[in-house]
Amino acid sequence: MLLLVVVSVFLSVGHSDPAVGSSYVAGVYEHHVILNPDPIVPVNRSEALQHLKKNLDIYEEQAARAAKQGAQILVFPEDGLQGFNNFTRSAIYSYLETIPDPQQESWNPCTEPGRYKNTEVLQRLSCMARRYNLYLVANMGDLQPCPLQSPPSPICPPDGHWQFNTDVAFSSDGLLVARYHKYNLFYERAFDKPPQPEIITFDTPFAGKFGLIICFDILFHDPTIALVEKGVRQLIFPTAWMSKLPLLDSIQFQRAFSLGANVSLLAANIRYDPLNMSGSGIYTPFSATYHHAKTGEPEEGRLLVARVPVLDPLWVGQGVATESSSSSATDSGYFHQDSCIDPPPPSSVPPSYITFTSLMMNDPYTFILLNNTEDKLQVCNGTFCCHLQYRFLPQDGSKELYALGAFAGMHRHYALQVCAVVRCANLEASSCGKGVKEAESKMEFVLEGTFGTRYVYPSVLASSVVLEEPKSLQKTADGRVTMKHWNMTGGLVTACLYGRMYHLDHE
Repeated sequence: MLLLVVVSVFLSVGHSDPAVGSSYVAGVYEHHVILNPDPIVPVNRSEALQHLKKNLDIYEEQAARAAKQGAQILVFPEDGLQGFNNFTRSAIYSYLETIPDPQQESWNPCTEPGRYKNTEVLQRLSCMARRYNLYLVANMGDLQPCPLQSPPSPICPPDGHWQFNTDVAFSSDGLLVARYHKYNLFYERAFDKPPQPEIITFDTPFAGKFGLIICFDILFHDPTIALVEKGVRQLIFPTAWMSKLPLLDSIQFQRAFSLGANVSLLAANIRYDPLNMSGSGIYTPFSATYHHAKTGEPEEGRLLVARVPVLDPLWVGQGVATESSSSSATDSGYFHQDSCIDPPPPSSVPPSYITFTSLMMNDPYTFILLNNTEDKLQVCNGTFCCHLQYRFLPQDGSKELYALGAFAGMHRHYALQVCAVVRCANLEASSCGKGVKEAESKMEFVLEGTFGTRYVYPSVLASSVVLEEPKSLQKTADGRVTMKHWNMTGGLVTACLYGRMYHLDHE
């Protein structure tokens, strides 16, 4: 029988981060964007502005709402102004504005609108921040010159200019304080990849330093981990994320990253049901305020506002993502306990425990089925092994099939080590690894792996895309990460330790 001794509390009210006494109010807006119905046909500037104004008017309404709720900083999503629907390079051109570099000059577009031509969007956002007295982050397109040389520079686009997917941040008086160009593009033919990754932050009087990343960036070392390693513990994350179960649902990975990197994450997503876009939140190492659309909900925007503790930058990296002693409490709010799991060596796994290969997220995972009410299992993918000790809780009704999977290798062009318990889509082993949203089975479990990376992101996802907080997380100096969970409120969809082997990535 599996015995889980409850000696740890995940959200510990008494936890004493040095800066926990100070806090601020943050808002994120999940935007149901008004799209261009024909994004491959170029429009003139006037037509582009008419379209942009429709989304800016919604931003204005939400900024007013957030300010009434006390928000000091508000984040809007990636592609929230022009839309995301497959613009061509030429078709998006009239939507772009040339954004000055705040590191090179000081400019307040609201109070100095005449300094630059064709900056209507920047002016509107600046005045919005100023009017509602809040820091504001939005995403838009940036047009930057790239002078043609003789011979032409190999990094300069043929048309002689760059088009960047860009975050802009404004202070509460409208000053442009940050500009960040997205480095890790995801099939974005309208935009260019910057020649070099940018590590961009801005300071606030209420919470110190914030770092800027965009969508796909969160899966890569640069700029995301580079920011974390510089001591930035508050990240702003505009995204247009298409959720992909069982491992990369939007809120699932947002929460996992906040826990694994021991940072706060302000995540604003698009709402667009045909592409399964939804899921935004305000996450800290101690709490999660989030929204994820449910089937049948009206397709509309959602404003989230929450009070957030200011995190001490000196404590960066002291969570699951870094090495720590298993005999003492971590700085991320988890209390360590001796692991009750005692993984059997491979030779002791009975021959009746058959492993099989099935695709999950298009990667070949090695699986083993959870065929008993309770058990200890091990499954290996090459030399990387995952261990599970589990006990299903008694339940009435339908039978569900679960499997423990392991994977170590390249997912597209980035490297992973993953341990995951997943609900299979049906009672056939071949369905294990397919995405499902609903589950009835609850279990107590200890999931463990020894990873070749410090960067491991834990998640527990319950039925109907509901987050559950792991009851205990610990990491030892040899790379062993252990996640324990019990008292589930919903059926288990996925329990995952998602290890990112950044050092093995290739372009």
